[in-house]
Amino acid sequence: MTVSCNGRPVQVEDLLPALVNYGHFTSMQVRGHAVQGLDLHLARLSQATRELFGSELDIARVQSWMTQALQQAGQGDASLRVTVYSRHFDFRNPLVAVPVDVLVAVSAPVALTAPKRVRSVVWQRELPQIKHVGTFGLFAERRAAMAAGFDDVLFVSATGGISEGSTWNLALHDGERLIWPQAPALRGTAEALLQRHWPGAQATQPLRLADLAGVKAAFACNASGLWALEAIDGQVLPGSQALAEQGRAVLAGVPWDEIRKDPTWR
Repeated sequence: MTVSCNGRPVQVEDLLPALVNYGHFTSMQVRGHAVQGLDLHLARLSQATRELFGSELDIARVQSWMTQALQQAGQGDASLRVTVYSRHFDFRNPLVAVPVDVLVAVSAPVALTAPKRVRSVVWQRELPQIKHVGTFGLFAERRAAMAAGFDDVLFVSATGGISEGSTWNLALHDGERLIWPQAPALRGTAEALLQRHWPGAQATQPLRLADLAGVKAAFACNASGLWALEAIDGQVLPGSQALAEQGRAVLAGVPWDEIRKDPTWR
């Protein structure tokens, strides 16, 4: 993995302010120097910067740093994470609008496809609309689920509404249409792309665990891939693999947006 800060090799002093654990990020898969849903990733970064720091993010500069990081890593195919934080943020006076810093991390590409069995747990992400760096709770719940023999965890709100997985969004199929849970959750880029391009009937509506009795299949998705949910709380979903294959076929047809912002890129 290589990491840069504001377009230059990262230094220890750059990372120390990140230990405050106040910031946000987006993660994406790069293939041939391009990303699916690049506009969604950049919009996520802009909106969260405004909300958390009261300042504007220079998106063109961020794209330039992303391009530069890939070039320096020598990788046209990669996993790329952009993290926004601020060396000027003071938790004692958090209302002051401050300039932000940008970490770009480049690592090996991944493509998640392996089916999973998940269990539900009552848990709610803080500020679910923001992909923030406060991930302790969700990873702790995922670890507990794996210790109990499951592959991952599905979150349910205190009022009983199904929301999202640990690091993924959920889609279910009742035999007639694709259904997305309507609940406070981090709305992912893969979810948005599938909603844009899904060829069949779909709906977004509140879902509770009891509603799973009418579900035939389900898949999970994020920017790193799409995979079948073979079972939820022990309820086997026999159509999930076929539904996941359909979902991957839809994503395969989504255009890839070139990141390039540097005219010297080769």
